[in-house]
Amino acid sequence: MWQPEEESIIRENLTQLQLTRLGKTLHRANHIEFYNKKFKESKININKIRTLDDLEKLPFTSKDDLRDNYPYGFFAVDLKEIIRLHASSGTTGKPVVVGYTKNDIEIWKNLIARILVAGGVSEDDIVQIAFTYGLFTGGFGLHYGAEHLGASVIPVSSGNTKRQIMIMIIE
Repeated sequence: MWQPEEESIIRENLTQLQLTRLGKTLHRANHIEFYNKKFKESKININKIRTLDDLEKLPFTSKDDLRDNYPYGFFAVDLKEIIRLHASSGTTGKPVVVGYTKNDIEIWKNLIARILVAGGVSEDDIVQIAFTYGLFTGGFGLHYGAEHLGASVIPVSSGNTKRQIMIMIIE
């Protein structure tokens, strides 16, 4: 396990943690114009969302909603707090932009490290990142998570297959 305390939390503590984080998320979301309007239209009092079953009362957010608020309409923090921007390819319309704060990056790298450890990766391994390193978010997430757990990272992206194979061979 990468984070034993988080990964082995007992159910009642997990539920309480989820409810606490849900409350914080709803209060942040309420400062976003889109959600503030949605909550008012749906007559949702976010302070009355007290159980996980209450999630069904919340309105859905569609991909079109994300596109319609391009680029930064869904950010819950000031742009100056965003240290990284990523985006979808936008092949079906406007791209969906994701902004990460310093704290988001910390959480992300631990979650990826947790996934890698669960899959058997350790600090003794070499991880080849074949995802692209452009606006697509996956390459960086995997990269930082693997580095965080102490594995060696080969950030080769895609293409040049012979060269990739050459660097992976340990003689």
